[in-house]
Amino acid sequence: MHAITYELIHKDKFSGARAGILHTPHGDFLTPIFMPVGTQATVKSVSPDELKDLGAGIILSNTYHLFLRPGADLIEEAGGLHKFMHWDRAILTDSGGFQVFSLGELRKISEEGVTFQSHIDGSKKFLSPEVSIQTQMKLGSDIAMAFDECIPYPADYDYTKKSTQRTHRWAKRSLDAETRSDQGVFGIVQGGMYQDLREQSSKTLSAMDFDGFAVGGLSVGEPKDLMYQMLEISTKFLPEDKARYLMGVGTPDYLLEGVARGVDMFDCVFPTRVARNGLAMVSNYTSKTGRLVMKNSQFTHDHDVLEKNCQCYACKNKFTRAYIRHLIRADEIFGLRLLTLHNLFFLQNFMRQMRESILNDQFQSFRENFYL
Repeated sequence: MHAITYELIHKDKFSGARAGILHTPHGDFLTPIFMPVGTQATVKSVSPDELKDLGAGIILSNTYHLFLRPGADLIEEAGGLHKFMHWDRAILTDSGGFQVFSLGELRKISEEGVTFQSHIDGSKKFLSPEVSIQTQMKLGSDIAMAFDECIPYPADYDYTKKSTQRTHRWAKRSLDAETRSDQGVFGIVQGGMYQDLREQSSKTLSAMDFDGFAVGGLSVGEPKDLMYQMLEISTKFLPEDKARYLMGVGTPDYLLEGVARGVDMFDCVFPTRVARNGLAMVSNYTSKTGRLVMKNSQFTHDHDVLEKNCQCYACKNKFTRAYIRHLIRADEIFGLRLLTLHNLFFLQNFMRQMRESILNDQFQSFRENFYL
């Protein structure tokens, strides 16, 4: 009996877009869905109740950061990550692989795992498939991710092939290390920017008994068209009855194109990070950029809300662009919170609209209208 199951509700007649339900030990949620990122066991500046009000059914936390601080043992002692952070809905934890591999010269890869220096104090640490899964079991997430090697862009074919094959061996070890019956494990498709390696990776992982599958190693600097091509190959060979998760993307165009290619789940720090830099995500801005840079002087006397008909906390309570610009320029935390709440609501609402369009076989029209 799998702890995590995916139920396909409807597939758009004219595309690969899917609407479904992911069943987890901490509740069911509708897909496609965007997962807010709570790197350090918190979505920056947002309370659990506010996340629920936004409609978030599942959030992501970061194994690498929690492994280093405060440590998985302390979180286990507190009763697991759900109790530690007072979040009673689903949690997905990444494996820590992406963060470790982004350390560059501060890490050394072997077949056994990765030795690296902590970015906090420089101390020597070690992560392997077994350590990563054991850490995620102590955290008690609903979905744990297999430990993989994230391939940089660009990378030559020989390196990419060897790395992808190592990811497959690590995937098997990750599955073997999982012992909790109330936790699911997702495998991660790699293969770099090579079509044959992507296909091979999808087929190899599909033969393993994972609860779902992620597509990794994309949105790492490659051109958009190449990313979409590799994503399409990656999802083409994954089973229909398992959830599909595209890691690390959070702009509306990437979400839209991911859903078009059969992806169910997404995560990214983008909406919260840009909020802290004073940027609001909108759909009907006259410049068609979909973004408002609130530091700009054009908003000094703008007494409209961020976006008309938006039901986020900021817009519903009529906090104006002029006021939010003032808060941002004055480095007031409330301004960053208002933008964060708005951006997270924007993406949750965007995903809801996509789901409705899929259920009504109107996804292609939704997609075309987005680019008008």
